[in-house]
Amino acid sequence: MAGFFKSLFNKVTNRAEIDWDDLEADLIASDLGVQLTTRIIDELRGLGRQISAQDVVASTRRILLERLPDDTLPPETRADGLPYVILVVGVNGTGKTTSSAKLGLWFKKRGRSMVLAAADTFRAAAVEQLQRWGERLDLPVVTGNPNADPSSVCYHAHQKAIAGGSDFLICDTAGRIHTRHNLMEELGKIRRTLAKQDPSAPHLTLLVVDATTGTNALNQAREFHKACPLDGLIVTKLDGSGKGGIAVTIHDQLGIAPRFLGTGEEPDAFCIFQKQPFVQEIL
Repeated sequence: MAGFFKSLFNKVTNRAEIDWDDLEADLIASDLGVQLTTRIIDELRGLGRQISAQDVVASTRRILLERLPDDTLPPETRADGLPYVILVVGVNGTGKTTSSAKLGLWFKKRGRSMVLAAADTFRAAAVEQLQRWGERLDLPVVTGNPNADPSSVCYHAHQKAIAGGSDFLICDTAGRIHTRHNLMEELGKIRRTLAKQDPSAPHLTLLVVDATTGTNALNQAREFHKACPLDGLIVTKLDGSGKGGIAVTIHDQLGIAPRFLGTGEEPDAFCIFQKQPFVQEIL
């Protein structure tokens, strides 16, 4: 049982009577949100008997499994031989650039070829960071000049991926401040630019969210989804913090499912989303 729920479990275990208001506040604090928390509380109250810590965990686990989507199917190579284009978006500090590199390694380990586009051009450190990851993991990285138009970097990387017959193109875009309209417009420009060489691109847009930031991650998902339709989440910083409830809330409220999980700092601490292990991990 992960950190947060372990402390909740111990708190409930050590009490003769359940304090419902306290339990509700604790569940909301775990980033499950008001709607999911209300369902859990209603179910527990409906038992009509003394509630144990095991009851709390069992009800929470069952409702999370019910609300989460089925296990993710990995992106597949395309029958027409063109690259499958993945756009990685998110605010700075969520682990976006690292997640782009980890995703590249995940494909490489499965025998797939890919190109990484360092399109976070307004933050020189991000381009350098992706280049370092590329050197370390032996992944090809396409860069532009400092402050180059991110769309042009994605365009040239797409050209290279098409010419080289790569299976995947992963575009690491600038860390957007989700309330800045002009930066969100830029994401639209990147999408239009990618569509010039392949009208179906991009094929998957993933928002990177930090599991420890709670409701702020929900706000980010809501704003990004308005500006740039999201197909899924990469949830980072799930390494034993007991957090992760926010991924359930984002799916519950916005219909955006977790697709990949970052579980540590090492390059291979990255996995595809699977419902049962995920719920076991956060509970």
